[in-house]
Amino acid sequence: MNLSEILKMLQKKSNDPPQAPAPPPVPVYWVETSDSVSHHFQFEPDGQLSVKIVDDARPASRRMVESFLNKFFPSGYPYSVNEGYLRYTQFRALQHFSSATLSVLSTQSLLFAAGLRPTPAQATAVSWILKDGMQHVGKLICSNLGARMDSEPKCWRILADVLYDFGTGLEVISPLCPHLFLEMAGLGNFAKGMAVVAARATRLPIYSSFAKEGNLSDLFAKGEAISTLFNVLGIGAGIQLASTVCTSMQGKLVVGPLLSLFHIYCVTEEMRATPVNTLNPQRTAMIVADFIKRGRIPSPADLRYQEDLLFPGRLIEEAGSVKVGRPLHNVVKPSQLHQVKEKFPEEKFILNRGTKWTDMILERNATGEDALKGWLVAAYAAEIEKTLHQTSSDPLEEAYERTVNVFSPFLSELQAKGWHTDRFLDGTGRRFAL
Repeated sequence: MNLSEILKMLQKKSNDPPQAPAPPPVPVYWVETSDSVSHHFQFEPDGQLSVKIVDDARPASRRMVESFLNKFFPSGYPYSVNEGYLRYTQFRALQHFSSATLSVLSTQSLLFAAGLRPTPAQATAVSWILKDGMQHVGKLICSNLGARMDSEPKCWRILADVLYDFGTGLEVISPLCPHLFLEMAGLGNFAKGMAVVAARATRLPIYSSFAKEGNLSDLFAKGEAISTLFNVLGIGAGIQLASTVCTSMQGKLVVGPLLSLFHIYCVTEEMRATPVNTLNPQRTAMIVADFIKRGRIPSPADLRYQEDLLFPGRLIEEAGSVKVGRPLHNVVKPSQLHQVKEKFPEEKFILNRGTKWTDMILERNATGEDALKGWLVAAYAAEIEKTLHQTSSDPLEEAYERTVNVFSPFLSELQAKGWHTDRFLDGTGRRFAL
């Protein structure tokens, strides 16, 4: 192509009419309607998704209720949480309300005992200062008990509130003995310090038992929002009581115990509603007992109201009356150790049957599955001795054969019911390593 042809082509292009600019892209949007609410969704030019409500036919009362649920309950409630969460939340709110109310009265009493005459508002302000001192000592002592709290979070959560109310009670009655002000205030804050550590340490396993869709952070955030709301309401109620009914010591001695009893009742109902899904000695024994007696495996929600929150270490006869974690030298003589271990050489547990109970000691790296298997062997052995009147030469061997036959389907169904079998939380129970 020569130069003249190139010039002709350029001249032809310059004479062509200008092309119209490309039309802007059509916005991508859609409208979704759910429960009388229409939402307009649209992708912005920068790629962001915007959402606007275009029509809301819900009554005002329903909008308020749903707004409350969105702020104080996890997203997707009630389908995103496990059974019992609503009852747990109701009593948790009442527990925080009564605790905050009682705290205002106790702080006012402490200041009276110190020779001051504060207003209720001053009592709430000074309460933050009085939480220091001996409270830190209580926190340090209670921090050494974390393993036991993992094993029995419900019991320790109740104990935390009992300790808190004990400390608060000492503060309430402190004006009766003003010469012992420092002793009463120090002991009260010491008990409350232990209570704070126990309450915080048990919070995570309790919230985890309700998490159903990996939404633990959402559960935690909404739970703390409810606690904060009812703490504020409780402080308001405490200020009102301190200004009226509880201006005298007699009024405090009547209202204080009533609030404390209501407080303990609420936290007990909270814990009863909590379906903890980890294996500890009590829950393992209850699972095995239900399986031996009825041939079924209970879910965490099935067992929550059957747990003994006062005496969790009680023996369950239907589960073989098993004790876990006693010191090895108290269970087996050193000369008999290898003989006992050889009964189940491939397993990570040792069983030693006594006249009143069966001792089970786990290896250091034993899991919840190992504890379940050992417990089943002990339960079957007790059943064999009871039904056959010791006609079997060694009930443990026969019990082990039964356990091996049923253990795989037993474990599969247990996991399907929501139980976590990867760990066995035996508190401070002793374990062995050979």
